Parts: sequence; C-alpha cells; structure tokens
Amino acid sequence: MASITIASTHMSTMPAHALSLNPVLDNLGILISGPPVKDPNALLRYALPIDSRPIKDVQKSLEDITENLKLAGPKAFDPVERNIRQAARALSQNKAAILENLAPSKKEKGQELLDQLTVGLQDFEKIVEDKKRDAIAPVQRELLNIVGDVEEAMVDKFPFEVPEEYASKPLLKGRARVEMKVKVKDNPNLEEVVFQILLDGYNAPVTAGNFADLVERHFYDGMEIQRADGFVVQTGDPDGPAEGFVDPSTGKLRTIPLEIMVDGDKQPVYEETLEELGRYKATTKLPFNAFGTLAMAREEFENNSASSQIFWLLKESELTPSNANILDGRYAVFGYVTENEELLADLKVGDVIESMKVVSGLDNLVNPSYKLS
Repeated sequence: MASITIASTHMSTMPAHALSLNPVLDNLGILISGPPVKDPNALLRYALPIDSRPIKDVQKSLEDITENLKLAGPKAFDPVERNIRQAARALSQNKAAILENLAPSKKEKGQELLDQLTVGLQDFEKIVEDKKRDAIAPVQRELLNIVGDVEEAMVDKFPFEVPEEYASKPLLKGRARVEMKVKVKDNPNLEEVVFQILLDGYNAPVTAGNFADLVERHFYDGMEIQRADGFVVQTGDPDGPAEGFVDPSTGKLRTIPLEIMVDGDKQPVYEETLEELGRYKATTKLPFNAFGTLAMAREEFENNSASSQIFWLLKESELTPSNANILDGRYAVFGYVTENEELLADLKVGDVIESMKVVSGLDNLVNPSYKLS
C-alpha cells in the first residue's frame, strides 16, 4: 500500500505518528491567515474560478450565520436576522451585476436560481422571526447550496489548457458528484452508509478525471477499506501484485502526476511539491481543511506514482492543523465528502465499498477510458 508519510497501502501508508515529511519552514504560522474554513461546501465555493464580489457578499452574510448560531439561547436570533437582511439587501441591490456575471449559456438557469434565493431569504427571515432555532442551520445550508449553484453558473468554460503531456488522459473539466455506498461490518448501529463526494476538476482535472474514470470502470466496487486508523481512511489497492490500476488496453500500471492548484495561479503545478518549488507561503485552492478531504495516495518519494489508491483525511493533528499543515502542496486533493462525512470515522478495515457511481457531472469527463474497455 502507498504511504502517509502519505502514500499507498503496499506503497507504504505509515502510521500517523510516523509522519516524517520534514517541512523546511522556519515558522508554520506564516501559513495561517485567520480562522480556517473547514466546511467542505464552503471550500468548494471558494475554489470556483470566478471573481464576482456581488454574489460573494451574499455568500459571506449567509456564512456568518454559523458563528452567530454559537451564541447561547435567544441571543443568536438578532445577529442571525441581521445576517439574513444583509444577504437579502446585497442580492436586491446587486442582482443586475450578478446576472451580468452569469455565463451566457447559463443565464436562464441562473435567473431561476436567483429567484429561488430571493424567495428563500424571505422565508428564512420569517423562520428566525418565529424563533425556530432548529430550522436555521438546515435552511442556511440549503440557501448556500443555491448560492454555490449561482456561482458555478458563472463559469463559462474550462479556465485553462491542461499541459499537452497529460491532455490525452481522462480529464474532469468541471465538477462531478460521486455516490459511494459502504457496507459496514461489526457495527450494530450502522449497517450501510451512503456518502456524497464532490470532485473538483476545475482545480485538479487530471486527478479528478482519473478517479471518475476508475469509478465508471467499477474499479472500487467490492473493494474493502484497507486502512482506518482515526487519521485517514484509505482504499484503492487492488488484489494481486500491482499497487494500482493496470490499464487492460496496455497491460501497464496507469499513473498520474502530482497536481496542485495554488491560490492565485491560473493553472495547477505538476510533478513537484510546493516545498520543492520553494513556495512555502503559497496556499492551495483545495486544502486539507475539511473532515473527509479526498486525496491521492502515492509513494513517499515518487511524486508521480499515484494510480488508484485514495484516502480521506479525518482529523487534525500536530502535523495537520487546518490552514497550516504539511500535507497541503505535497498530496493532490481533488474533492470533499459533502454528505455524511462524519460517518467516515465509523469505518473499519474490512468494511466493503458496495458501489461507487458518478451521479452527476459525467458529461464533464473527457477522454474516458472506461468506454474503450
């Protein structure tokens, strides 16, 4: 597996305490710039290749509700109501600008979403006025999902050219949602769990494309969870001597390059870690901040050895605090678990992935090899 030192199961996944990545950082604090964003859906919204202040103002007002809900009892209602009114005002005053930022082919859909958001904010204010505290967080999440859909409707086309040497590989030019069903053994409280995973091809087209292609090949169906130690959950090492996916058309192990998108860059960097590039202060567009961050495992000292082994990061440690961890820029993140992520902690070695399937966004996958099988 590959190793977390993080790599693959025979490609060495060392225990969490054995991490020996030795970052060349005099001060880890240089990477911290305020409270880290840990919500996977928020991270995905921020990772979209758009620049639209008007919709971001709506988004921020709704996201601020999370902090205000931490206030005890009725103290939360007044600041939450202010957040909702701020969001509604930002939407009303800037609706024309938001519509202008929509991609031409998505304007009709975007208009529908904005209408839903307008009505949703009105209903949300009534919920808060009626002091229905338990309803606030679910409605907030629903409205932020609509905001995310509006923002994705602003992406007109894929934002960069994938380098020629990787352009013929399966590529995810956009986003896709994967449903993963896991059969849980030896747990009287949980027999089966369904996870929703969002793959981000805008920031990791080669990595996400490779995974989506394997999902459509049913590569992971019937495979067991191969590591579950409270630090990561890992799978993807097939039976037999190969430590990854052997392409039946070539008889060879299919590998992909390390792929890291840096915040502010126009396209990912390939084959080298950010440490190797000397970019110690750089932040990644898809950080290891969220519980259930999905990334590729690989050989510790072989940046371009990733194939099929994947892992989900479960929790922070002294080496992986959000916004300042030594995994960012070393391993390729390509998505997040967005539903039932907390149940990853209940998985054990030997639990079985009954199925994985792409449930939306498959049309964003180009050069799919599964169709050639």
